[in-house]
Amino acid sequence: MSNPFTADVVEAIKRHMNDDHGDDALIIVRGMGGRPDATEAVTSGVDAEAIEFTIDGGEQVRVPWGETLTERPQVRMAVVRLYRQACAELGIQARGEH
Repeated sequence: MSNPFTADVVEAIKRHMNDDHGDDALIIVRGMGGRPDATEAVTSGVDAEAIEFTIDGGEQVRVPWGETLTERPQVRMAVVRLYRQACAELGIQARGEH
């Protein structure tokens, strides 16, 4: 499937994730990416099927959205869903949940 997101959109999403949600990316990788031992996660790609992270200096980890995304606003909702699922998987409390 082709990527519905332009290169500019992908770069904006990566920048936002890396500047504002680096800790969340690591939680997603640990809880949903099968790498509970990861110590660093940098968002390195986004497409219709998954978000991709570069962890610990080089390994690529793709975490599927669980649905096919077609529009940019869906990315935020999908990241939040992955974050919450990862928190549940790791047994930690998600921000904003009491």
